Amino acid sequence: MITAVVGLVAALSYGAADFLGGTASRRLGAPVATAIATATGLVIVTLVTLGSILWFGQSWSAEALLLGGVSSLAGSLAILLLYAALAIGPMSILSPLTAVLSAIVPMAWGFAHGERLGPWQLVGLALALVAVVLVGFIPGEGAVRPRPAGLALATASGVLIGVFVILLDAAPDDSFVQPVVGNRVVGVVLLGAIAGIWMLRRRARGEVAPRPDRRSLASAVGAGLTDPLANGLILYGLAIGQLTVMSVLIALYPAGTILLAAIVHKERVAPVQWIGLALALVAAGLLAVR
Repeated sequence: MITAVVGLVAALSYGAADFLGGTASRRLGAPVATAIATATGLVIVTLVTLGSILWFGQSWSAEALLLGGVSSLAGSLAILLLYAALAIGPMSILSPLTAVLSAIVPMAWGFAHGERLGPWQLVGLALALVAVVLVGFIPGEGAVRPRPAGLALATASGVLIGVFVILLDAAPDDSFVQPVVGNRVVGVVLLGAIAGIWMLRRRARGEVAPRPDRRSLASAVGAGLTDPLANGLILYGLAIGQLTVMSVLIALYPAGTILLAAIVHKERVAPVQWIGLALALVAAGLLAVR
């Protein structure tokens, strides 16, 4: 039961981070907003880790930091490929495809390494995969056949997101949030460089640099707080539960984004997405059954 709840909350946290990051990007630009969020996350997880070392005597884990750093490379490349795929379209097909593959890859890894589920959990797993497709479905694209390039990019992105989850699962169970520290260190370097290049290119074209306001900065910092929270919850869920269960629950992250967009920006949630959200709750309940 705890694993199912942790997985759902982690997915909603990821979705909230995407929503806040998207809100900040409207004013700051995606490279700058992402860099601010990543730097914020690094400060938070470093302070948390230092506190655990000073107060609880935990030691630094080179393995956890290394796995976290490598996971950042996989995750960053996955996002770049995803954005490239969505730019080709259609989003209504490629977005759910990426989400489903991001669940199937670690699920297959878990089953291959001896994880087993009960009959009701297997039903829940199947329902959750359907929910992932429905929640991530973006209506209004029309009957557009995806191009091979878009399918290839979306497939590669989904596989890399799955690898990201597998790498987090490989971290020692007692490493606390240290993998997230390694993840954020590499992320700050990569995204800081990308943001710097982006700003220089804008200046070279004579474009006005984006001016942050209080709301955009707050959104970027909020994304920097919620994303490490999601990663921390994933690490906890993987430590107490199974990779197969956590992977499919994490893939429901679009739920947090669409719910916040509906509440804050009054965006319409399509009926098929509401069905997906309802199926996600049913699936989480079944996954909690032993």
